[in-house]
Amino acid sequence: MAIDRDYLRRQGAVGIVGLGTIGQRWAAAFRHAGLDVRAYDPDPSRAAAFDAAFPALLADVEALHGPAPALGAFVFSGDLGAALAGVTFVQENGPERLDLKQALLAEIERHVDDDVVIASSSSALIVSEMQRACARPGRIVLGHPFNPAHLMPLVEIVGGAATAPETVATARAFYEAIGRKPVVLNREVTGHLALRLMGAMWREAIALVRDGVASVEDIDRAFVYGPGPKWTLQGSFISNHLNADGIDAFLVKYGPTYQAIWDDLGDAMLDRETIATVSSSLRDTLGARSDDDLRAERDRGLVKILKAVSEDGAL
Repeated sequence: MAIDRDYLRRQGAVGIVGLGTIGQRWAAAFRHAGLDVRAYDPDPSRAAAFDAAFPALLADVEALHGPAPALGAFVFSGDLGAALAGVTFVQENGPERLDLKQALLAEIERHVDDDVVIASSSSALIVSEMQRACARPGRIVLGHPFNPAHLMPLVEIVGGAATAPETVATARAFYEAIGRKPVVLNREVTGHLALRLMGAMWREAIALVRDGVASVEDIDRAFVYGPGPKWTLQGSFISNHLNADGIDAFLVKYGPTYQAIWDDLGDAMLDRETIATVSSSLRDTLGARSDDDLRAERDRGLVKILKAVSEDGAL
């Protein structure tokens, strides 16, 4: 997860459109990498909110990547054209509504040069649909971060039907230069990669709670102290490859077991009764702990885990 400052020195300023939770964390990561940030948000109070949050966000990033030799500058404007003047890359973080994304992306491209890549942080929308109103849809791409976006290395990249291959390559090189671990999807699917994987596991977790098999605490504990550490370091395929004499042997030996599990998996529906059951079990797990304390513990722990993954991870 090393930051390529030589590459970044050749880049111009980065544009941030939308300075909410995700935009602020992108801005912190970009500034730590030495990139000047030019930000836009229709809500002028977001600038002060970022100024207040930045010291803590920067401390998190420095704990993971080390102190920045020089921070990038930060400029905020409530005028989109003024904010994006001269930028060489745009990270869009607008609301997760297709009509708004279409209008926003079309407006962004009117204020940047023709060769500027515009990456959307959308978590679930399809790029082919988002880029339809754009005059130059070839430079629109997904650049979806994982929460908390200033720390998590994953960025999911996927182009739409009209996205040029060089746009995807440029986006990948850019995210790698700021120390991220990008993945490129060969085609569009709802939810991209990570959310689909999480969704599959979480559907079963919710079904197990709903059906009274185990509590929220014990289900999460089973993952955290079971596959979690190994999958964090090596992923599921390499981990299972090492659980036998290679992946072929693993699939032959344990295939019937997994097939039996797959045939028996639950099909969770988020009806009111299920939501109430999950919420009650989670409240029992949390006890008196506050969300702020849990977030702080999470972010401190993430730094330690990600350092270990950087040193000993297989991917």
